[in-house]
Amino acid sequence: MGRERIGAAFAKAKNDGRAVFVAYLMAGDPDLEASYQALCALRDNGADILELGAPFTDPMADGPTIQRAALRSLANKTSLTDVLRLAARFRKDDPVTPLVLMGYANPVHSMGYETFADAAALAGIDGTIIVDLPPEEDGPLREAYAGSNLAVIRLATPTTDEARARKVAEGASGFIYFVAVTGVTGAGSADPAAIAGKVAMVKAVSGLPVCVGFGVKNGAQAAEMAKIADGVVVGSAFVEMAQDAHANGKHETAAQAMGRLALELRKALETVRSG
Repeated sequence: MGRERIGAAFAKAKNDGRAVFVAYLMAGDPDLEASYQALCALRDNGADILELGAPFTDPMADGPTIQRAALRSLANKTSLTDVLRLAARFRKDDPVTPLVLMGYANPVHSMGYETFADAAALAGIDGTIIVDLPPEEDGPLREAYAGSNLAVIRLATPTTDEARARKVAEGASGFIYFVAVTGVTGAGSADPAAIAGKVAMVKAVSGLPVCVGFGVKNGAQAAEMAKIADGVVVGSAFVEMAQDAHANGKHETAAQAMGRLALELRKALETVRSG
């Protein structure tokens, strides 16, 4: 399915007159079983697309919350293969909800691009966001993905000008992830008015849906972002719930807390028409 599953999610949301709700969690945090339950809870409470974080030792784009999540996951000895197994388990019972793997190039490169592409497609992954692999350097990855129909999802930022946006769009598919703040994940709050023009430009240049993430933590913020974008990504707020579950030793509570927030976010997105 790959790109088709992602496209179907955007088409459905557009038909409903709302933005797509993308939810992120770190695989293996607080443990793999809790992650599976959290994926199901996010889906059951309104997430349209699920982003599954693959832990890495040096997550340069991520703030302290997700950095700590990666370290907790790695302490559990979570590997990229484990993340793909988690995706496959979810996909076995859910043939509809798109799964996007978000991570860094080193583990994928270590596995081998073609091996990873085949394994990801077999596991039911629909696309990836490899945050430290820019367009100039992802040619071999795109070639490996071609036979698997995996989406190459790229990043744009408030500093992306039109020339750079055209480069970002070359070979991209699925959607463009627009980083709403000039910083790392979880840092500050995003200002929709400040980025509205850039979001519209990236959408026009790429011809792809644009989802806004970084700095969106609650329903009110999500609703404001939905006015300017095709989708809204929430990550650190969910990861904080995994952190709390780890801290109190009750891992099963992570999914429950994430489900409650997901429901709040979905209801907020249903109150406004997407931009």
